[in-house]
Amino acid sequence: MKDKLLSPGGMLVMGGLMGILSKLSDVGSHIGYLQIILSEMTSQMSLWILIGVVISLFSRSRKLAMANIFLFCMGMLAAYYVTAGVTHSVYGWSFIKGWAVFACFSPVMAYLVTLTKEKGRLPLLIKIGVLAAYVGVDLLLFGGPQIFDIVLLLPLLYLLFVRKYANGRKI
Repeated sequence: MKDKLLSPGGMLVMGGLMGILSKLSDVGSHIGYLQIILSEMTSQMSLWILIGVVISLFSRSRKLAMANIFLFCMGMLAAYYVTAGVTHSVYGWSFIKGWAVFACFSPVMAYLVTLTKEKGRLPLLIKIGVLAAYVGVDLLLFGGPQIFDIVLLLPLLYLLFVRKYANGRKI
């Protein structure tokens, strides 16, 4: 099951589903408290950083991690903006271009995250960089941490700093 989910096709489908969920939570956020929370979570970077780290670390190889994260991002973007068109939601081309550029750089970020499985200074610097990006983006763009940012930070810290790896592979 994990191999099917963490395959390029699985990641494209999963990204598409997450894109639809994300847009629908934005469109329907006025309906209830849970949808407001879901809309807030999917609109900020903390959830996407955690998902990207999980995809990168659990993929079988660096190349597969790079392909998986790229296809996840592209599937998510395509589904998000198709859903926006179908629901007649507001969106701008500058956002589409910005997220497309982000998606194009996502394989590089996935590659760097896979290096955190190793021991040494470079992997430690990358771990600290991921953590700094997580906190920095949250502070600079979204006005500081929400409760879900702190909740999502815990598994990120575990995956990057606590979980042990043997010979560059997950135990």
